[in-house]
Amino acid sequence: MVDAAPSTPATLVDAGLRIDLDPDGGDIYVISGNTYHHKETLKAHGCRWSRSRGAWTFEDTALIDRLSAAFGGHVATNHPPGFAEAPLPFHPKSTRPAPGTRPASGNPHYHGHRQRLRERFRESCGEGMPDYELLELLLFFSIRYVDVKPLAKSLLEEFGSLGGMLAAEPERLEAAMHASGSTSPERIRTDSQFTITHLKAMQRLLQRVLAEDVKERPVISSWQALLDYLKMALGHEPIEQFRVLFLDKKNILIKDEVQQRGTVDHTPLYPREIAKRALELGASALIMVHNHPSGDPTPSRADIEMTKQVEAALAPIRVALHDHLIIGKDRHLGFKSEGLL
Repeated sequence: MVDAAPSTPATLVDAGLRIDLDPDGGDIYVISGNTYHHKETLKAHGCRWSRSRGAWTFEDTALIDRLSAAFGGHVATNHPPGFAEAPLPFHPKSTRPAPGTRPASGNPHYHGHRQRLRERFRESCGEGMPDYELLELLLFFSIRYVDVKPLAKSLLEEFGSLGGMLAAEPERLEAAMHASGSTSPERIRTDSQFTITHLKAMQRLLQRVLAEDVKERPVISSWQALLDYLKMALGHEPIEQFRVLFLDKKNILIKDEVQQRGTVDHTPLYPREIAKRALELGASALIMVHNHPSGDPTPSRADIEMTKQVEAALAPIRVALHDHLIIGKDRHLGFKSEGLL
């Protein structure tokens, strides 16, 4: 039985690694820190991945000298960006360093970053935290062993905003994760699928939260809630989409339906189909809605003509057309307020 762990060689410290004895006992050594970036080297020199410990392990102390020599030959003293600390299964409680001080010697600069970020969020409930840090917190749940700060910043830069990122097609999200360089090719397939599922579920959850303020109440008197809901649902859609909100006699939402999806700037619309659907639902009024992926909600001549055609199709069945809303990324336009309806 070994009583104490040997000191970690300087070359391993420079690589962001640390050697400790397994506190659960036995002559087993645990390597923690920036292990993911160096996993191929660790594996090639005889270290084994322990799923139960969540860390690389070895038993032969001679391996320490071999690792030191291996890392001394090709590891730079500056840690490459993009990799977080491995989980700390034996040191779950990390303490935040005092202001103006550096982490303890032997630990890389990102040691305990995830725990510190969680603590900051708990203290402030996220008040004043930048978007990329809030996104980091979400990414913690789907990506392990990797510093996700570069990925969070890269995604926001790629899609322009949190809303744009959440609305992005899964294929674009995966391509952006590949391009960010924040995860290695052998992990990207697994990490990206977990992350995309997580983000798309978050998008759907936010849409449903906003929809709660629209349902079961007159939309005319809840206009801002309606606009918030539509901006979340359509504001960042890359393809033009046409929806119809069917209302009852009290202007309460019966159904929000996607009628057509088109190309980037064109959506085919069939006024008679809208009139037929209004009759099927027993609607007394409706609101037309579509988005402009360009971000500019200014109506085109085709938009104006289409609105007139729908209004004409609804007149014989006595269904009112309350408005036609065009949703852009940051702005919206209503035909009623513009005198176009």
